[in-house]
Amino acid sequence: LDNVDIENGRLNGVAAVMPGFWGSHLGVVDLSLTVDDSGAWTVSNSVGSIRAIMKRGENRERIALVEPDQRILDAVAEEHAATIEFVRQGVGEVTAPINSFFALVQDDPSIQIVTDAQKRYVERLITGTEYDGIPVLSAGAPFKGGRGGPEDFTDIPAGEIALKNVADLYIFPNTLRAVTLTGSQVREWLEMSAGAFNTIDPSSGVEQALLNEAFPSYNYDVIDGVTYEIDVTQPPRYSKDGDLINADSHRIADLRFQGEPIAEDKLFVVATNNYRASGGGNFPGLDGTNVIIEAPDTNRDVLSNYIFDLQKFDPSADGNWSFAPISGDVNVTFRSSPDAAKALSDKTPIEAAGDGGDGFAKYELIFDKPGT
Repeated sequence: LDNVDIENGRLNGVAAVMPGFWGSHLGVVDLSLTVDDSGAWTVSNSVGSIRAIMKRGENRERIALVEPDQRILDAVAEEHAATIEFVRQGVGEVTAPINSFFALVQDDPSIQIVTDAQKRYVERLITGTEYDGIPVLSAGAPFKGGRGGPEDFTDIPAGEIALKNVADLYIFPNTLRAVTLTGSQVREWLEMSAGAFNTIDPSSGVEQALLNEAFPSYNYDVIDGVTYEIDVTQPPRYSKDGDLINADSHRIADLRFQGEPIAEDKLFVVATNNYRASGGGNFPGLDGTNVIIEAPDTNRDVLSNYIFDLQKFDPSADGNWSFAPISGDVNVTFRSSPDAAKALSDKTPIEAAGDGGDGFAKYELIFDKPGT
């Protein structure tokens, strides 16, 4: 990019760093200072750099590369303890577990609870406005879908849910947004999301990986309020960068609203976040120009308030999307946490399929089982 000095770590001549996620790196800015005859100081040179303080092991476990400084631990001990106590506060109770082990392959409670909270929030905001009466849909993604390793999944047992669990369900500090879209634009949004999957050859009996691991899980949006199927035997319509690469391909099938085929020109309000509404992920129809609500609240606060208001509820997913049936004896697999095996049941269209490598387990999606 213009005005980016990679070698010296400068943006527009200013030293800058991006240290890394979850404390993986330390960001360092070195300044060289010069004093003139009048005693005034100026920055004569600056360099931005990073230093790794954590690495991944063979099984993608986190391994510290430095020892903690006891002086710093002592200095923040009181604040650290108070923070831990705060996030352990209960905000409600769920009557079923919430996990994201299979969030990319079936409708999932970790997304459902977020989309439900967003939908209620937006419906309240538009009451009495020019948008009152327009159906509200809600989009959510599996933020913890394994992208960060085999432990990068949400796993909340039934029972009390605390603030720390809310932070686990919504790990980004996004603020809520709402946009207006037509039925055809909703379809294209879902087509872009469906790029998360590889193209499956229904005539092949060899093992085929379902998930496109180059596609970030946080860009796989589920839209609640409509029902639809995803046909992974069709090639993706969009690339992961949002380019239309297969104009004649359509993976989204049987898209319906309230049981009826969706009208291409029907207007919807869609609850989402500031990242997606402003163009994050390069989704068609989302560039910031159709935003109708810029909420002051973060999506995480919207979620915690929703749980606090309900107090006790069932977070189970409503099953509004599924994969289109595939005839033939296909062998379609994906990777998830080894802990996901505990979430399998006779009703789950998924079976354990061995070791997935890098600390993951492999699972097979069964297309002739109910729920697929």
